[in-house]
Amino acid sequence: MDLGLSGRTALVCSSTAGIGEAIARALAAEGAQTVVCGRRAHRAKEIAAELPSAIAVEANLLSENGPAEMFEATVAAFGPPDVLVLNGPGPRPAPAVGVEDADLDVALDATLRQHIRLVSQALPSMRERGWGRILAVGSSGIAAPLPNLALSNLGRAALAGYLKTLAAEVAADGVTVNLLLPGRIETDRTAAVDAANAERTGRAVAEVRQASLATIPAGRYGRPAEFAAAAAFLCGEPASYITGTALRCDGGLVRNL
Repeated sequence: MDLGLSGRTALVCSSTAGIGEAIARALAAEGAQTVVCGRRAHRAKEIAAELPSAIAVEANLLSENGPAEMFEATVAAFGPPDVLVLNGPGPRPAPAVGVEDADLDVALDATLRQHIRLVSQALPSMRERGWGRILAVGSSGIAAPLPNLALSNLGRAALAGYLKTLAAEVAADGVTVNLLLPGRIETDRTAAVDAANAERTGRAVAEVRQASLATIPAGRYGRPAEFAAAAAFLCGEPASYITGTALRCDGGLVRNL
């Protein structure tokens, strides 16, 4: 299937590892001019050098100027982005009991505020051109809140509400807005969550992982490339009538439709 992404410009946030890197590679394979972003400049450069048409941008999404730095570097290299993939580090694992104001600030910066700033920069040119894709990497916690991830559950649900509202406002302009929700994907973040759960419960990490696998009908953690394939489709031309939707890529983890 031709996704119609050849020559399009894609800005992929936090794309030097894990899911973000996989999405950047998938979009580049479809012919998109890709902007690889992250705090690790050397890793961003390594990935960009392996792609057909890409640049590396050293930028911290969570810093005050991070979103502007990413956007401005994209415009300077390729023009305004046609595709914006919102992705970033999640807040630390934490129970709901004991959440404080400082925790809320960190959680909302990581999962909401900075993403909205990027959307505000990228959206006007998308609407003017009559074509755009905004895709957020969310969490299965949006559909079914996850234990010991209260800060992530809170922030990601807020972003989902914002994006659902936005989708209806810009659909007539040819801009789609969607979320793609990972379940247990084999990444460093997943390993960190498993380690945190092991420490919290006093079990071995291997035991925690095995218990997690038992909850997944597919019987395994997902591969980043599998998640990225779904992301590339949602960013493509054939998905032009899909908007305001949260699609799960979770091996059947969440049991409701």
